[in-house]
Amino acid sequence: MTKLSTTARAAISQTFPNLARDVRSFPVRDGEEPWTLAEIEELAALLLEDRGRLEAELAAADRELSDLLRNSGDGAGDDQADYGSSALEREHELTLVNNLRDLLAQTRHAIDRIKAGTYATCEITGLPIGKARLQAFPRATLSVEAKAREERR
Repeated sequence: MTKLSTTARAAISQTFPNLARDVRSFPVRDGEEPWTLAEIEELAALLLEDRGRLEAELAAADRELSDLLRNSGDGAGDDQADYGSSALEREHELTLVNNLRDLLAQTRHAIDRIKAGTYATCEITGLPIGKARLQAFPRATLSVEAKAREERR
């Protein structure tokens, strides 16, 4: 377990005022120990840190994409190779921005689920997601079984 900084603890208590109460309602799979406040605080701190980092990365990537799009008409004498290279760079930046937006949305959703007291519950089956899965991927919204069914479709 990682020791949380005073800043992280303050952010957790401000963002999740009922966490000490809600943690008791977070489900676990058979054979798992109940969630502890320290375990959830560690995941919450990671999610809050990721949210801040992703927001900053997204803002920077958005600026870079805007610059690429704004300057895409420059260089009227560019040959086809230059044009293709510019298009590839724009496409790469656009993919990066979209991936960052998706990850940020997943992170915000996980934070909202902690706030609502529904964290650790599969959104499809209503069963526990599992501590190991959430500790490996704190944004998970589906149990391993539900995710496997979804991927088979």
